[in-house]
Amino acid sequence: MNPKLAASRRSVRAEGWIVGTRRPDPAVRLFCLPPAGGGSSEYASWTDAFAEDIEVCPVELPGRQTRWREAPVASVDVLVEQLATAISDELDRPYALFGHSMGSLLAFELIRTLRRRGRTLPRALFVSGGQAPQMRRTQASIHDQPTEELTARLKAIGGLPDEVYLEKELLELLMPTIRADFAICETYRYREEPPLPCPIVGLAGAEDQETPPAMMEHWREQTAAGFALRVLPGGHFFLRPERDAVLGVVRSALMACL
Repeated sequence: MNPKLAASRRSVRAEGWIVGTRRPDPAVRLFCLPPAGGGSSEYASWTDAFAEDIEVCPVELPGRQTRWREAPVASVDVLVEQLATAISDELDRPYALFGHSMGSLLAFELIRTLRRRGRTLPRALFVSGGQAPQMRRTQASIHDQPTEELTARLKAIGGLPDEVYLEKELLELLMPTIRADFAICETYRYREEPPLPCPIVGLAGAEDQETPPAMMEHWREQTAAGFALRVLPGGHFFLRPERDAVLGVVRSALMACL
């Protein structure tokens, strides 16, 4: 794996599903799920940005970075069932979930899986730049289309570092995982269940053409505990340039629900 995309050498736990350093006595754990094509390094800088009371737990999905030798998973149901089992021992203190783009869908379905298992549920769900699950997709599916079409879509939304597109061998290496991630979003079928009992905090980029702020408003239908939306400058990947503002929103919401 290209070192530019590999996660730094941090502690790996939960059978490889979490790449992050344990803190001695955190008040809350924050499980962070990546966007399509992304990995745990998306949240690598968050740990040092928070005080000791928040333990950041970047989730590593199969087929990328520290798990790049594993086959990627193209099914939401299969992925969240595996993840729910892997983190079962990590739910021994208050926790919250954060997901960006595809990660918001995975975080949502993970909570519903944990609820069906009778497990303790999170104090909050943060959904960033991700379409509400009950909304019908309007874009054509491309997970099974030629590489050029997938690459063009990724470039349009800023999904990968610019240098990756110049390295054809690296792009070919990443393509199975990218296809699986797009398949996760494009083959997902929403099932009616009661709203979540935890609050949902939405974050949106003011210039995001993929998931505009108005579209994010539909997340309020998925909670019985309150919804708030914060709009920040930027496009679909506002998460990166607006990191400090995002972290401020997360910290404030976490402190309010502990």
